[in-house]
Amino acid sequence: MSERAELGPRKSAVLRAVVEDYVRSGEPVGSETIAEHAGIGVSSATIRNEMAALEELGYLTHPHTSAGRIPTDLGYRHYVDSLPVGGRLRDAQRRAIVGFFAEAIMDLEEVLKGSVQLLSRLTQYAGLAVPPGASEEPIVQLELVDMGPTLLILAIGQHGRVDKRVVDRPEGITPELLQNAAGRLQPLRGSTYAAAQATLLKLAVEGPLAEHDLMLHVAETLRTASQGQGAAHVVVGGVSNLTDEAQQMRRETLRMLFETLERETEMLRVLQDVSSSSDDPAVTIGGEHPTTGEWEASLITAPFHAGDQTVGTIGVVGPTRMDYLSAMASVRAVAHRLSELATELGK
Repeated sequence: MSERAELGPRKSAVLRAVVEDYVRSGEPVGSETIAEHAGIGVSSATIRNEMAALEELGYLTHPHTSAGRIPTDLGYRHYVDSLPVGGRLRDAQRRAIVGFFAEAIMDLEEVLKGSVQLLSRLTQYAGLAVPPGASEEPIVQLELVDMGPTLLILAIGQHGRVDKRVVDRPEGITPELLQNAAGRLQPLRGSTYAAAQATLLKLAVEGPLAEHDLMLHVAETLRTASQGQGAAHVVVGGVSNLTDEAQQMRRETLRMLFETLERETEMLRVLQDVSSSSDDPAVTIGGEHPTTGEWEASLITAPFHAGDQTVGTIGVVGPTRMDYLSAMASVRAVAHRLSELATELGK
């Protein structure tokens, strides 16, 4: 990728016009189109010279079969960096987000699944989310519920996750012993799933012999919760929207993108690489990351928080020919709503 060069106001205006027209039409953009519709106030010959200069600087390129030009990754980057901070949502997008979160249930994992679908509908790209991992989530409730011949083990995390497991009642566990064991679990509130599991294994070894199997059952409940769906994973929705961009995305690009979306470990690594340290959406365009470079795609992601703690990521993936302003506004708004919900669940 070419090194970024400083652009004057006119070159910046021409580049912005090319990006916006290409995003809208999907067709290479000619100087006549910019002269007629962009309102820059110079002749098509002057615009043609500016477009030639932008191509030489690496901001534009042109397909061999067309006289028009299209943005490069560097061109998109300049465009994104020049967008106003905190772009506004369209009215329909705002109503959809408000309506979704007004009806959202108080379960962060389920809300995330819905949020991914919501973002996909708003942007027409594929939605992505990384939920909070259970191992580092503080426990707010850890209970043993007497159900006669069986026991219910119930764990509730600070970010709204609920894990439960029914086990056969260990031999010799009387109501009094069960009450004593339940009392031993109370100090674990506030510990993470991982730390509580380690403490429970210690209690199983060092505590009363009658409680040994019971403590192991509780530890196993927390271990299971921290693996599989409870471990770090990616929630994906609206992948079919990417097929609508098939004319703009090569079939090989789509194949690689779909394969990566199916491999959670690789997708997680990409999202960790491009994650933002601020609340503003992070935009990764094409070759700015090796994997998105292979896809010829862009990622827009934003963190969401529970209080001061970052607990997950939400975003979209689509072609580099993306409506960045609208997609960034949508991701920012949904991340903000998720932060409000996660913070409320953590109180």
